Formats: sequence, structure tokens, C-alpha cells
Amino acid sequence: MKQTIDILACWAKIVKDNDLKSFEALLYSLNSKLISFCSFYVYQKEIAEEIVSDVFVHLWVNRANLSHVVNPETYLFVSVKNRAINHCKSAAKLKLVNIDDCGDELAFTYQPDKDFEKKELMFQLDKAIETLPLQCKVIFKMVKENGMKCKEVAEILEISPRTVETQVYRAMNKISTIMVGHQNQREGRKVTPIRHIASVVIAWLSICLEIFV
Repeated sequence: MKQTIDILACWAKIVKDNDLKSFEALLYSLNSKLISFCSFYVYQKEIAEEIVSDVFVHLWVNRANLSHVVNPETYLFVSVKNRAINHCKSAAKLKLVNIDDCGDELAFTYQPDKDFEKKELMFQLDKAIETLPLQCKVIFKMVKENGMKCKEVAEILEISPRTVETQVYRAMNKISTIMVGHQNQREGRKVTPIRHIASVVIAWLSICLEIFV
């Protein structure tokens, strides 16, 4: 289990004292979180790991010029985001696709078992999230998976807090609509419905919103 560190204290030791142990502690503390965030953009873990590694290398090489950074964690997230976007652009892989037009690619075959309904529910939730536009999806995943606050997300993505709020509510509305449609399809096929699906989705989204605000 990773230990909580004082990021500001580590940063100060890195940029002022060339402290390698503080650098290693910062790397160990944030590496996984940054890789997860980078994967929202590049989709390949190996590339995400390489980008995050490059950011930390750049940090160490240029540490003497980074004393002006007020929020080191946000600085690192922004650095990773910018490098990820540049990678996508240079590789011509940054495509804003309407996933509604390629639903067939999202098909998945379940093997029924005693946890079928729970697994299907979670799969449908994940698939619903993947239908969101890129920025909306990134924001929602930052809230859901990284537990970030409105202000943090806004700073990292360099957008206004109001935009973050709007995107989260749009995500919640679209996900709820998709899940209700999924329930209706089940009932139309005379499959045993997930009766509690509405309450489950509402509860799940409420948890995300509580983290967000």
C-alpha cells in the first residue's frame, strides 16, 4: 500500500536541494494515477507509461527551473495531458468519433452464471460511459476513477469549473438514458428484468457526484 506523502515538501526538496529520494517518493506516489489518467487519451498502457516516464524525466532534468510551480500535482497532470494530446496528434490517432455509429464494435458475449445480472449491469454502465464525447468522458472518468474535485479537474484540463459541472451532468443524463433503454430492451425480449436497475444507477451516479462536489 502506497504511503501518503507531502507533495509540496517533496517538490521543494527536488527543485531546491536536488533530492533524489524525494523525487523517487513523488514518482512512486503519483505514477499509477498519472498512467491511469493518460490512458484516457492514448488507450494503450505501454504508451501511457512511456509518456508519464518522459514527464518525470523532464521534471528531474529541468528541476532547477520549476520553483515557480505552486501546485505540483496539477502541473504533472497538465504535463501528461499535453504530451498525450501531442502524441495522438502526431500519430494521427486523435479521432472524435460518435460511438453511437459503431455500436457493433461494442458487442460482448456473456457466459451466464449466478452473478450474471451484476456483471451485465456493470458492463452496460462501462459501455454507456464509452459513448460519451471525449472531453465529457475524460472529465467523468477523472471524477469517477480518480475521485477528483471540480476545481482540480478544471485546472488540469484548463477549462472553467462551470464547464466541468456541465459535462458531468450531461454524462449523468446520457448514462441514465442509456441504462433505462437497456432495461426496456430486456423487458421487450421478455428477459427477466433488472428490477432495481434505476435505483442502482441513481445511487452509483450519486456517489460520483458526491465525490465531485
